[in-house]
Amino acid sequence: MGYFLPDHQPLRSAELGPPREPESGARFAKPLTLAAMSLGYGVVQLDVTIANTALNSIGTSLGGGVSELQWVVSTYTIAFAALILTAGALGDRMGAKKIFMAGFSIFTAASLACALAPTSAVLIAARAAQGVGAAILVPNSLALLNHAYPNNRERGRAVGFWAAGASLALTAGPLVGGALIELAGWRSIFLVNLPIGLAGLWLTWRYATDTTRAQHELDLPGQAAAIGMLGILAGAIIEGGRIGWTNPWVVSAFGGFVALAMLFLLQERRAHAPMLPLSLFRHRMFALTSLVGLLVNIAFYGLIFVFSLYFQKINGWSSFATGLAFVPMMGAVLPVNLIAPKLAERFGAPAVIAAGALIASAGCLALLGIDRGTGYWAVFVQFLGMGGGLGMLVPPLTSALLGSVEKARSGLAAGVLNSTRQTGSVLGVALFGSLIGQTNAFLFGARAALIISAVLLIAAAAAIAIGGRPKR
Repeated sequence: MGYFLPDHQPLRSAELGPPREPESGARFAKPLTLAAMSLGYGVVQLDVTIANTALNSIGTSLGGGVSELQWVVSTYTIAFAALILTAGALGDRMGAKKIFMAGFSIFTAASLACALAPTSAVLIAARAAQGVGAAILVPNSLALLNHAYPNNRERGRAVGFWAAGASLALTAGPLVGGALIELAGWRSIFLVNLPIGLAGLWLTWRYATDTTRAQHELDLPGQAAAIGMLGILAGAIIEGGRIGWTNPWVVSAFGGFVALAMLFLLQERRAHAPMLPLSLFRHRMFALTSLVGLLVNIAFYGLIFVFSLYFQKINGWSSFATGLAFVPMMGAVLPVNLIAPKLAERFGAPAVIAAGALIASAGCLALLGIDRGTGYWAVFVQFLGMGGGLGMLVPPLTSALLGSVEKARSGLAAGVLNSTRQTGSVLGVALFGSLIGQTNAFLFGARAALIISAVLLIAAAAAIAIGGRPKR
């Protein structure tokens, strides 16, 4: 999913809360702060994938069709994508520790609401609240890590552990979710967040020290327009697949998206402290990597949604078997993440990003033969290629984006990449979900989604390979 790097080096300030024992603070504060921040980012990543495994069970329990299940996934990601930039600025303004703990509290309470939801509408609303908590947790967790580890080398290692833990959570999500659903039902996948949240809150309160507060302005009109345009666009695509693309409501929604997008661009051009400085896109590599992040996530997370339903609705697999099927895809991400930077040093970031996208596209095309009853081993290698391709391109993608702007704006730049990629996730679920809305046309829609994904990944590879060449 990418991660957010703070755009400043905060100075130490007085700790909030009661004083700590000197020996415990000196000896354990740093590693336990790292543990708390890793729990915060890990639980966010866990809920990106774990909910997909429960979609069929949720639909059976609460009723509703594919469009309701799309909203269960998308509301989380919409709130996450739209709010992450403002959440980081809010932490700068009010103190990252206070805002991080508020985010963890929101996420934990929303998880309980998800587990207790009596209807799909309540579940969708609770998932949106989870997304708000997730948007707060990610940038502020790194701000607190940056504060806890002022030494560059120590901070680099800490961020490595933070990111690795989140990758493991992302990988474990489908398998853990499948096992929990088989043992205790779909509500258990949200209840598992409660002990994580309580542990993270206590560790943060006890060991984390707050950051210096800065007088960052908040671009509230831009924030409102961003939420509105992303929500309306997702709604238009989701409902268009259900009620028809020429339906007056759908046409009006697309018109509303265009109007809000124009207002957003106008606001960002005029704002004194814009949420999304448009000047960043004048950097060629920044624009290219943002585009690639968008296209890759449309393909990757859209297909996770499709295949979660395919394995259960079409093949009749259990939740655990469905989670097991995603292990090759998710499991390939972390080890390839580790070797990708070395490959980028040798061959250049654009070449490695393009290669990763092409490998993932080959995996998509190799899956076009899927049919009712396609077995686990028939998709193993293809899923391995898709996950490996993603793992190969994300580290050099992030590095290339950060290298395209001055260091003072690196946090904002990484936040834009994260927001862009989550926007891709929203669009992927909305678009591909609309293609499989009718069970009798599910396989046709799934194959169409695979072709679209392959085309998007090839386009991403071509864009970065051609546009990323050094100017002569």
